[in-house]
Amino acid sequence: MKASELFVRCLENEGVENIFGIPGEENIDVMDVLLDSTVRFITTRHEQGAAFMADVYGRLTGRAGVCLATLGPGATNLVTPVADANMDHAPVVAIAGQAATTRMHKESHQHLDLVSLFRPITKYSVQIREPEVIPEIVRKAFKIAEAEKPGVSFIDFPENIAGSEIQDKQPLLVQRALPPAPPAEKVRQAAAIISEAAFPIIMVGNGAIRSGAAAQVVHFAEALNIPVASTFMAKGVIPSSHELSLGAVGLQARDFVMCGFDRADVIICIGYDMIEYHPHLWHKDKDRKIIHIDAHPAEVDEHYIVAAGVIGDIGTALPEISALASRQEQFAAGALRQVILDELAECAEDPGFPMKPQRIIWDLRKTLSDRDIVISDVGAHKMWMARMYQAQQPNTCIISNGFASMGIGVPGAIAAKIAFPDRVALTVTGDAGFLMNSQEIETALRIGTAIVILVWTDSEYGLIKWHQLRHFGRASNITFRNPDFVKYAESFGAKGYRVEAASELAPILSQAVADDTVVVIDCPVDYAENMKLTEKLGALVCPI
Repeated sequence: MKASELFVRCLENEGVENIFGIPGEENIDVMDVLLDSTVRFITTRHEQGAAFMADVYGRLTGRAGVCLATLGPGATNLVTPVADANMDHAPVVAIAGQAATTRMHKESHQHLDLVSLFRPITKYSVQIREPEVIPEIVRKAFKIAEAEKPGVSFIDFPENIAGSEIQDKQPLLVQRALPPAPPAEKVRQAAAIISEAAFPIIMVGNGAIRSGAAAQVVHFAEALNIPVASTFMAKGVIPSSHELSLGAVGLQARDFVMCGFDRADVIICIGYDMIEYHPHLWHKDKDRKIIHIDAHPAEVDEHYIVAAGVIGDIGTALPEISALASRQEQFAAGALRQVILDELAECAEDPGFPMKPQRIIWDLRKTLSDRDIVISDVGAHKMWMARMYQAQQPNTCIISNGFASMGIGVPGAIAAKIAFPDRVALTVTGDAGFLMNSQEIETALRIGTAIVILVWTDSEYGLIKWHQLRHFGRASNITFRNPDFVKYAESFGAKGYRVEAASELAPILSQAVADDTVVVIDCPVDYAENMKLTEKLGALVCPI
C-alpha cells in the first residue's frame, strides 16, 4: 500500500472521525485515500478556521482534533490557532503537506522548514522522512497531544514520502496511561493545612475539566464548606447557581470575587493553569498558604510558592483530602455571593439601546439550556461573558484565555455543533472578531451544521479602546466600518436578524435557535459600560 494509506489507517486507529482542512497539491495522496476512509474530511474556507475547529473540538471532547493543510502558505495559516490550542491546553494534531525531500536541500518553491517553525508553539513537531516510521509517529503525536497538559503535535508529511510504497506495516495499539494516585504524605499535609485555616478559598482551573473531576470539585467544596472561584476556562465546574460559587476570576482589575481572596489565609488551587491568571494579580503580598492540586507540579513563580503540592489524579486526590480535613463551620463569604448575584440581575430589564452588555448576557442565559454551548470570541465581550454568563455545567461556556486569539468564535461554534449535534452551539463575538473568520459561514451551511452567531456591534476594537481609555483617557485608531450583517448573512444563504430595541433580543434568540440553520444576529452594544465598570471596581468596598 501507499504510505498515505497507512497514514490514514493510523488516523482511523486513533479514532479520528473528522479532519478539518483545505486540500493542496502536496497532500493529494492523503486526500485521495480519505475518499475511501471512515474519516470525514470537512473542507473549510481558510486554514485558520480549520485549526480553530480542531482546537475547540479537542477541548470539548478531550480527543485530539485534527486539521490538515498544504505546505508553505497553507501551513503558515495554521500558526495562530495552533498556538492558541497549545496555550489553551487543547489536544490537536496538525498535519501539513511538504515539498519532496529531493528538493529540501536548496531554494525551492513554497518550501519552509515547518518543523522548526512549529516547534516553539507545539509539544511535538516532526517530519516523516521514511514511510516505515508512520505508525510510530502518528501514535506518538496523538499520545503527546492528549497527555496532560494537552497541546498540539505537528506532523510534516513530504509529498514523495506520502506517495511511496510500503509493505507489512500496521497501526500501533492505542494505549492511554492512567494518572498516578497522589502521595499519601502530601494528601495528609494538604488536609492539615485546610483544617487549620480560618478562611480557605478554592480557585479551580481548566485542569479540573480536562481530568473529568468537576463532580469531585463540587463534592470537595460541599464536604468542607469552602467557597469556589473559577478561572475563565473553568466556568461551570461548579454550577453558578451553587451556594458556594463565587463566579469567575481573571480580570486585571480588582473584582468583587477578589474580596474573598483578600480575606483568605489558604488558597486551594485545583487544576490551575498559571497562563490564565497570573498569581501576582491575586497573591500580591505573597503571605497566603497555597495548596496546589494538579496532575503536574506547580510552575516556579515568586507569587506561587506552594505550601503543599498534591500531584496526581485530581479526582482521586480531592476525596482523600476531604476525608481527612476538618469542615469549615460557617460559609463566611455568603454576603459576597449575594453582592455578586445582585449585580448579575441589576440590568435584567434595562431598556437602554444600544444594549448594555449585562442585559445581552441576561437574555442569552434566559434563552439557552444548561447543556447548550456558548463559544466566546476574544474582545470586550469576553470580559463580560466571563464575569456574568452563568455556566451550570463544565465546557458549556468556552473561553480562550491562554493565547486568547480573536477569530475563534465562528469556527469554534461549528466544532461544538459537530462534537455535540444535539445541543445548541452559539458564538458570542464582536464585529471585529466575527469578520476574521466569517467565511466559515459557508462551511457550516454546506455541511448542514446549525449555529447561531451573536455579533456585538460597535464598529470599534472595543477591548483595546477600554485599555486606551484606562491608561491615557483617549482612544487611538480603533474605529472601522461594518457591512450590513443581515445582508451579509443572507448572501451566504444564512438567516440574518438585526436587534433594534432591547426587548427584541430574547425573541430573536429564541427564533434563531428554532430556525435550525446558520443565523447571524446583529446586536448593537453600549460599551460605555466598560469604563463604568472600571470606575465601579476602582471604588470597590468589600462586603466581607
